[in-house]
Amino acid sequence: MSYEIQATVREDQGTGASRRLRREGQIPAILYGEGQDAVAIAVDHKTMYYALEKESFHTALIKLTLDGKTQDVIVRDFQMHPFRQQVQHIDFQAVKADQKIRIRVPLHVVNAENSQAIKLQGGRVSLLNTSVEVYALPKDIPAFLELDCASVVAGDILHLSDIKFPEGVESVSLKRDENLAVAAVTGKKR
Repeated sequence: MSYEIQATVREDQGTGASRRLRREGQIPAILYGEGQDAVAIAVDHKTMYYALEKESFHTALIKLTLDGKTQDVIVRDFQMHPFRQQVQHIDFQAVKADQKIRIRVPLHVVNAENSQAIKLQGGRVSLLNTSVEVYALPKDIPAFLELDCASVVAGDILHLSDIKFPEGVESVSLKRDENLAVAAVTGKKR
């Protein structure tokens, strides 16, 4: 899914200026990237609030239009208000199509309901990590990674090497020879 966001450059900065922006339905944000200066920008709150609720938005390549120029960016960080449904600030990183980036991708468990551990042993699959850090070109970033649990039994521990990474996507930890545990399977062994 592709996302497009309109942004404007903000001249005033600081706490008071940010509060005024939020009252006007805008979010203070920053755009930075390699080889360019950081730019203080403002984006529409309603658009960003609903986009941030979607899991795919956090790993998507976003088209950000600023002063008539469109750039490819990713969301690097965002802050929410402690109790209001309000986004306080967003960081966007400009990316280049030919340079790999490091990003966290969500991990989904699939086929667990068909496994022996769930059907026969009354167990469950518990994720130890809900996301995995990967290196990939911006166009190759997957929306999520799948951990296939069709053949697990009670007592199994699943590692990063059990994940099937798409072509062009590498695990940061596996590249360092660290095969971390990502899921544990519970249940009664027979």
